[in-house]
Amino acid sequence: MMDFLRKTALKSLPERRKNNRKIFMRAAALTIAAALALGVCAYAGDAARRAAGPQPALSRYGSSGQEVRQIQQKLKAAGYYTGAVDGMYGAKTLSAVKAFQRDCGLTADGIAGPKTLRYLGITSASAYTDADVYLLAKLIAAEARGESYTGQVAVGAVVLNRVAHPSFPDTISGVIYQAGAFSCVRDSNWSVSPNSTAQRAARDAMNGWDPSGGAIYYYNPRTAQSKWIRSRPVITTIGNHVFCA
Repeated sequence: MMDFLRKTALKSLPERRKNNRKIFMRAAALTIAAALALGVCAYAGDAARRAAGPQPALSRYGSSGQEVRQIQQKLKAAGYYTGAVDGMYGAKTLSAVKAFQRDCGLTADGIAGPKTLRYLGITSASAYTDADVYLLAKLIAAEARGESYTGQVAVGAVVLNRVAHPSFPDTISGVIYQAGAFSCVRDSNWSVSPNSTAQRAARDAMNGWDPSGGAIYYYNPRTAQSKWIRSRPVITTIGNHVFCA
């Protein structure tokens, strides 16, 4: 009986080894397939990010530098932040940013993006992409061609004031392409490329120059037919445009 069992075991040993090799090969194949799938996904993600173009750097938990220092100074002056102004975006800065965002009706994610920075009074062209600069310059060129340089910057500032306002979309493209917002996006003026002056005006507006005084609307009194727009509180007049709240 023992000899029979020993012979059977020896006879089945090659078969077991063969089966083990099959199992190993299947596992290896699955591992390689999974690695390839992950590689394809990673490549696709990288391709999508490259296609989306350059993204603005955002100050958030773990960031450091001059912009963080500015954020801390503004929050400290407003009574939200009690820590050191050291340019380090730590837990205290994160908590202060979230509290500020909540009070302003913004998404309290603790990330100091362009909208939060504008509410803090911190504006910089570096917070926007090249595509943002070009689109704002295109709007300025279409809406304020023939206006003084100050008038062109003021038109750009209105767009940015809307980005920061809770009643409007929170991106430059969202504001410009909002239905009914700017008629120029649907006429021949929109096909004109912005010149260097319009692009400079866009950057000046992005860097915080606001000749409109915080306006979120403007109109030309010689052509505006809307009674509603004429009823808005006037802030200032620059050239052919009346800027209002």
